[in-house]
Amino acid sequence: MVTLKINGKSHQVDVEEDTPLLWVLRDSLGLTGTKFGCGVAACGACTVHVDGVATRTCVTPVSDVADAEITTIEGLAQGETLHRVQQAWLDAQVPQCGYCQSGMIMAVAALLKETPKPTDAEIDEAITNVCRCGTYQRVRKAIHAASA
Repeated sequence: MVTLKINGKSHQVDVEEDTPLLWVLRDSLGLTGTKFGCGVAACGACTVHVDGVATRTCVTPVSDVADAEITTIEGLAQGETLHRVQQAWLDAQVPQCGYCQSGMIMAVAALLKETPKPTDAEIDEAITNVCRCGTYQRVRKAIHAASA
């Protein structure tokens, strides 16, 4: 049994310690907002926050995060109030297919927590998530809109 703290709640899961966090979130806990994209931490579709750090869960063993605070896209909003990045995403009409968006939003929220007003160069360095639809101009616009 592994105990995880996800979105402020404690969960006990009966999985092997080397099970990727992604599959625990999706298959064991039903938190399907976190997506599987590549399985090698290249695309970022599986990004969540682990102790506030954007983390790609497809390569993160559940045993590595047993004592951490984990936040998924389902836990980013405060009740009915969207996180400022989620609202900026809607305002800039970023999503097309939407598949990569939860991971991208989580990566951007972590960036803005560390760097409230990122430059384009800082955005390029920090946000390496892949959007197959190519909405990168709208992503950048949303990031700047969400900047404090």
